[in-house]
This record gives sequence, C-alpha cells and structure tokens, in this order.
Amino acid sequence: DHPLRIPGAMADSRPTRSATVATAAVVFSALLDGADAFGASPMASSLPVHTARCKATNAFSPRMMAAPSAMGTKKNVKQMRYNKLGDSDLLVSEVCLGTMTWGKQNSEEQAMKQLDCAFDDYGVNFIDTAEGYPIPLQPETQGDTDRLIGKWMKGRPRDKIVLATKMCGASQRLNWFRDDGKGTRVNRKQVFESLDKSLQRLDTDYVDLFQIHWPDRYVPLFGPNKYDEKMERAATSFEEQLEALADLIKEGKIRHWGLSNETPFGVMAFVSLAMELGLPKPVSIQNSYSLLTREFESGLGEVCSKAHTNVALIPYSPLSAGVLSGKYQLKAPKKSKFSQASLKTPKAKYEGNDPNCRLNLLQGYRERYESSLAPQAVEEYSKLAAKYGVSPTQFALGFVQSRSFVPSTCIGATSVEQLEENLQAFGDDWFTEEMYDDVEEVAARFPDPWRTPQPGGG
Repeated sequence: DHPLRIPGAMADSRPTRSATVATAAVVFSALLDGADAFGASPMASSLPVHTARCKATNAFSPRMMAAPSAMGTKKNVKQMRYNKLGDSDLLVSEVCLGTMTWGKQNSEEQAMKQLDCAFDDYGVNFIDTAEGYPIPLQPETQGDTDRLIGKWMKGRPRDKIVLATKMCGASQRLNWFRDDGKGTRVNRKQVFESLDKSLQRLDTDYVDLFQIHWPDRYVPLFGPNKYDEKMERAATSFEEQLEALADLIKEGKIRHWGLSNETPFGVMAFVSLAMELGLPKPVSIQNSYSLLTREFESGLGEVCSKAHTNVALIPYSPLSAGVLSGKYQLKAPKKSKFSQASLKTPKAKYEGNDPNCRLNLLQGYRERYESSLAPQAVEEYSKLAAKYGVSPTQFALGFVQSRSFVPSTCIGATSVEQLEENLQAFGDDWFTEEMYDDVEEVAARFPDPWRTPQPGGG
C-alpha cells in the first residue's frame, strides 16, 4: 500500500569484478544516526578494518563498539579483519560463527571449545544464533544453543561481542515457541515475546542484531522456488513489523535489525516503508550463498547494493551444508556393475559418511543432493581447489569472502579442527581473478546445480 521507492544515492567509481556482482562503494545515509544507546568505546585506530571491500565515502561512526583488536590471536594465524555491517555502527569480523548444531550435533564442551578458539585465537567477534536452534527444530532442545552461548559469555566482555539472533517467521507447526501455543508469526506481540525469551536464555540485556528468520508472508522457501499466487495468505503488515522492531531499538533491547531468507520484494518493501515512516531500516540480510547457490547475485544483488539500500549480505551455508568440502564425493562400490560412481546406484557409498552429518540430519537434504547435478559441480570445484593448492573447503570459503557485497561469512563446524580449517581461508585477499574466471567457467556449465536434476531422471 505504499510506493516502493529509494531516494537517490551517490555513486562511487570503485572498480567492480563483473556486472553480476557489482556494488558501488557508497554508504547509504544511516537512519539510526545518533541512536546508539550503548555507549560503546570509540574504534581503536589500530583496528585492521578491511577497507578493500568495505570502503566508504564517510568516516566510521565515533560510537563503534569496543575494538576487537584487544583479543588475543595466535602468532601463526593471519590477523582477522573487520568490516562495517551495512550502514550500521557494527564492526564485525569477516567470519561470523554459526551455531545451529550446538546442543544437538555438538555437545556443550565442543561448543565451548569452538567459541574459545574463534574468539580467543582468531579474533572472531560475530556470533549468530536463533530462537529455534539447535537444528533440527524440536521442543526438547529448542533454545539450548542460546543457553550455551549465554553461559560462555559470562566470562567475556560483552562489548567486544557482536551477538546476532533470529526470531521465527510464520509457522503453524512450531506451536511450542509461544505462550499461546498457536504457532509463530512476526506480529508485534510475538516480536517482543521472542526477543525477551532470547535475552533470558542468552543472559544478556541486548542483542546487537535481531533478524527475522524467514518472512511472515508466503514466500517459496526450502523447496520449489517458483512463486505460486494460490499460496498467498494474510500476513502481518510490514508497518506492524517495522514499528515493533523500532520500539525494541528505542527500549535498548536491540541495536539493529535484519532479514533472513528474504526476497527482493521484501527488502524493498521494508526499506521503502522505513524511509517513508522515518523508522530504522534493515541493515543486513542472511541468505544462502555459495559456489552452488548464487541467486543473490541477480535481483537481491541490485537491491542490496551499497548504492541503493546498503543491506549487507551475511551468507549462510557457504559450504552448502558441507558438500563443498568434498567429503561427500562418491566412490563406485566394490563388485559394482557400474564403471563409475552413480548417484542412481543404491549401493553407492560416501567417503567418510556419517549418519550424524548435516546431509543426513536435515530432512530431504541428501535426497535433493543425490538427485541433482550438485555432486558433479562439487567435483569440478574440488579440481580447481587442487589446481591452486588449497582444500575444497578453503576454495569455497575464499570465493564467498572475496565478494564485494559480503562483509562477514557465517560458517559452522562440528569440530575445532574443522573450524580451524575454515578460519584459515580468511585474513587476506588471496582469491585471485584467475580463480574467479575458473569458477565462472564451471558455473556456466552448472548454473543452478541444486535445482538441476541429473539427466535420465535423477
């Protein structure tokens, strides 16, 4: 019911890699200017801000959070870099620590070790959780991830941590989250209830970034990607959601808010209405992005550009639930009549397959992977990693962190060893133009591998 419009923005002549991923290095005028109620320490001049991808035409806010450079780091580890998150005053490490397995796939001890490693040894200051974690969503474990993080934070300086959480979008099935037992919605009452319960579990007074995990309205998520008008239903108005989030900011319970699993229409609707009403706009969007899933580069890439809305992408699943690590590649089974591994072969086995791996834990994920061209694309990207002398994991992460629209990449691990391999992919701009060109050649052959079925009815 309102015009989807964005005021004119300045343009910058910073060179871009290609038209599909181009973003102008201009910061959109911050709607929250002067709204920091937390009295955070000024940014230290020695802080290694990653200006190559976070270049701005204006200075950083003098109300930045306390400098993460005070954290200890291993001498043999590349120094962590920090980027401004959209047009917020949050300075985040280029790695965001994902936590969705903690309390289910990972024990408390394992979670604590990962937090210690990331924060103390590598300088990671950005932690992402959600009210629904751990995954898979179950009443018995819901909120356990938050409780682990809250316990860990008791011994840490809160102002050196950028804490992000997410509230559930619309779901009738999730009837154990709210006091009324009627499922989840992004209405005013539930926005406040969700945040208050999260703060209690996390044992903190505020979160730095409060995100809507998925939209309240119908959108084609976690399955078919084609919009079906027949699926449209009544939804909480954008205005009600915006006003509730703005009030949380006024009360000092959240510093900024963001979106997740959102569409170009949703981002534009929220930003346009926020500008019209003079309310805080979203500063970030957490969507899937990887070598195998590059939808962001089309519609959302333009919408979220620094020259337009400056809504920063926090990519999740940069390894596509681990498949880009190469550990799920197939071998032909012994005595097989097939000359090579076939995903249509019931006897085909994964190298190092684990019943507790994400490919098996996430319902329908393995079947979707096996029936698509994703394994063939993974094989090609693994060959590129070998060509350049890095692991498939590091190659995949290097690609994501090299994108100009990515200030911080959300990574998850099931062990400290896995986490450290991931973290070694960050710290400098090692992903070259030649690597990118090779990626584009593979992408031209496998443009949307997750959604492309195998020939012959895979």
